[in-house]
Amino acid sequence: MLKHYENIIIITPILSDDQAKNTAKEYEDYLIQQKKGKIVHQEHWGLKKLAYPIHKKQSGCYHLFEFLLTPNFISDLELKLRQDERILRFLTVQLNKYGIEYAERRRKKLLKKG
Repeated sequence: MLKHYENIIIITPILSDDQAKNTAKEYEDYLIQQKKGKIVHQEHWGLKKLAYPIHKKQSGCYHLFEFLLTPNFISDLELKLRQDERILRFLTVQLNKYGIEYAERRRKKLLKKG
C-alpha cells in the first residue's frame, strides 16, 4: 500500500542551480522508475542561507518532494541520500491526514500566486 511522504533535501551550494536541479531530477527518476512511487508535487526553493554551517557550508540549495511510496522503500531512499556527497541534509516525513490537507492547501495557494 502506498503511503504519503514529504522529503526535503539540502544540496551542496558548490553545484550550479542547473546541477542542483539535475540532482533532484535523479532522485525523482529513482522514486518513480526504480521504486514505482508517484510524485505528487515538488518544488525547487533554490539557494538559501543555513541556520548553522554544515560541512563548513553556509548555504544550501533546497528541494521539496511530496510523493507516494510503499514504506519498505523509504530506507532504500534514505540510504541512497546518505551515500550521496552532494546531499548535505535530508528529512523524510510520513504525512498524516492533517499533513496531507495542509500540503493540498499550500499547493492551491501557490497556484493562485503563480
